[in-house]
Amino acid sequence: MARVIHVFRQPDRFVAGTVGQPGERMFYLQASEDVRQISVQLEKQQVSVLAERISALLEEVVRRFDAEVPPDAPEESIDTEPLEVPVEEEFRVGTMGLGWDAETHAVVIELLAITEEEVDESVVLDDTEEGPDAVRVFLTPLQARAFAARAERVVNAGRKPCPLCGEPLDPAGHICPRQNGYRRGDPALPGL
Repeated sequence: MARVIHVFRQPDRFVAGTVGQPGERMFYLQASEDVRQISVQLEKQQVSVLAERISALLEEVVRRFDAEVPPDAPEESIDTEPLEVPVEEEFRVGTMGLGWDAETHAVVIELLAITEEEVDESVVLDDTEEGPDAVRVFLTPLQARAFAARAERVVNAGRKPCPLCGEPLDPAGHICPRQNGYRRGDPALPGL
């Protein structure tokens, strides 16, 4: 079966978002252009890495191509709206590709569906007939900065980390391995 590549050359919206409560959140990237909309699921770490790599790519573009890239995303350019519902997952992301299109002065993000076979690098950011389904999004430098800023906020909006071990703090409590499981004043541990 031939692969399907969903291309968004001038997206109205491309955002990271979540569904669920902290600790049980599912992460999505959602792209829309005109009446088309697509959502793909990915891991929290993938969202974080994508935001970091976009920022690094934009710095490299400034250095190598002397392109006009805003140093930061103005607050009004950052999309703060929730994901469009219903969130219907097209596929789960396995491999991500990132590049710069010098002709259109756009950041190109490609998200490939997870597969059981190893992904050949030649299918990333290419229109070959074989390979996993993909979503390809073209963003202006400002849109890319705004996407990265929102993605970082979404990742950081989860559970706060424990100041000792760095593990996420649960609302119901946290047994810290750095404290050997001891919690000062824990009513479940009488006599301590």
